[in-house]
Amino acid sequence: MSPFIPTSDLCDAHPEAQVFAPLFRDFGGQPRFSGPAFTLRVYENNTLVRATLGTPGEGRVLVVDGGGSLNGALVGDQLAGLGVDSGWAGIIVHGCVRDTAQLAGMPIGIRALAAHPRRSGKADVGEREVALTFAGVTVRPGDMVHADEDGVCVLPQS
Repeated sequence: MSPFIPTSDLCDAHPEAQVFAPLFRDFGGQPRFSGPAFTLRVYENNTLVRATLGTPGEGRVLVVDGGGSLNGALVGDQLAGLGVDSGWAGIIVHGCVRDTAQLAGMPIGIRALAAHPRRSGKADVGEREVALTFAGVTVRPGDMVHADEDGVCVLPQS
């Protein structure tokens, strides 16, 4: 495993780096994480999120565009546990999470807009491995995502 490089140093060295607007809160037990992006677009349904976190993560970061919905959580302790067991480095949710006390103790990075106690719907809808644009950034599958206490930046796949 290569040494962690702070996002501030990455941004200094790579002016082309995109930086998410500072909207995301840290909910996981790993404030520093990085890896290639695997992208999903869902809205108020997390069946595709569950299915994806159950596959080998191989150190990737799951980036979920939940449309910024604040009506329910797309990730909770059960799904985050799947991610830990499957080897995902982190999860970024443009939406909400729940079970935050449990998430804080899990060895996975998790960023989301907010916490919400209600679970999401269970319809099997969404898109995988598509370009996502939210919080001022466009993330493509395979782009490198880097997160730490200063924020989240994205570098194009090289």
